[in-house]
Amino acid sequence: MAAEWFLARRYLWSRRRHPFVGVTATVSVLGVAVGVAALIVVLAVMSGFDEDLKQRIIGMRAHILVEAPAPLEGPDRIASSLRAVPGVEAVSPYIEGQALVQRGEWASGILVRGVDPSAEASVSRFRSYLKQGTLTIQPRRVVVGTELAKRAGLRLGSEIKLASQYVDKPIVVTVEGLYSSGMYDYDANLVITNLATGRELFDLRPNEVQGLSLRLRDADRAPEIKKAVQKALGGGHTVLTWMELNRTLFGALKLEKAVMFLILALIILVACLNIAGSLTLLVMDKTRDIGVLKAVGAPPSLILRVFAFNGLLIGAGGALAGFAVGTGLCAILARYSLIDLPREIYYLDRLPVRMSWTDSAMVLAVAVGLSLVSAFYPAWTASRLEATRALRYE
Repeated sequence: MAAEWFLARRYLWSRRRHPFVGVTATVSVLGVAVGVAALIVVLAVMSGFDEDLKQRIIGMRAHILVEAPAPLEGPDRIASSLRAVPGVEAVSPYIEGQALVQRGEWASGILVRGVDPSAEASVSRFRSYLKQGTLTIQPRRVVVGTELAKRAGLRLGSEIKLASQYVDKPIVVTVEGLYSSGMYDYDANLVITNLATGRELFDLRPNEVQGLSLRLRDADRAPEIKKAVQKALGGGHTVLTWMELNRTLFGALKLEKAVMFLILALIILVACLNIAGSLTLLVMDKTRDIGVLKAVGAPPSLILRVFAFNGLLIGAGGALAGFAVGTGLCAILARYSLIDLPREIYYLDRLPVRMSWTDSAMVLAVAVGLSLVSAFYPAWTASRLEATRALRYE
């Protein structure tokens, strides 16, 4: 194997009778490098958006929700049994339902969630999203999103009416806080209140709630811990993970990332076709050398490996150069705000970059693999040359 590597390196760097062979090899290396760098940067940005979206969703909702067909009585007893499940850090009760919000002539359908303000802080990042005011346990107090506040013209101290199918007439509540999660659906359609107001709005008894929110030590273990929660509860309860609640959204993001990978991988594929062309020219340039090797007894498999390794060296060199450039660009984008994003659309002022070593390893593997495959045909052609014909080549 040492002979094959020696000859491959020698042919890669040695002087050639036709200078254009070296130019095509250089272009091939640059093509692979550009493709790998572009793919690494794009995947890092998409992973950053994915992670940022995940954190915002988990910030407003718990990792696991436990619900039942009927209101849960005595939530403290159920919560204590759930805290004993390995992996569960905190539990908080909640009440949630559809309602109608009205201010003057303006009205809109919304979602109202009643929570225990102190316990909710242990299962979500709701408090970190508060821009003004706070949420207390005083009856008929609410916190609204900034988008809803804009639409209805609300500020701290404003009064609005909430109505549901469970009450005969709307109840008047006071806005005591404004929050901004960065998720338009939440900020425009979710009103948060305390348990007392939630029970009044949805006609529940003092010791009843509609579900329990669970926070886990590791959010990615939610499907595994869900099974343990179901076992601890027995039957009659619905257990939903944050992944199941947002399956469509994350499925779309995963598909988009896969399609983007395939599209940008075409850049690497085109560069690898250049490698095939470069090696074809190299075989023509080294035809007499191939004849000499065969004349002294070199088997066709050795010739094939020499030129295959040559293509592998070109592809690996371009892949490593692209990896270095892509990693450097990711570091720069993560540190400096070179691209400004409209905050009213993305709720971010810079590109979120999260480089995954798994994605990078996959990109390098694809680049090197395609380089090796593209080198096979020229290498196979070289191995099939006859010694006598190759020695007569001029």
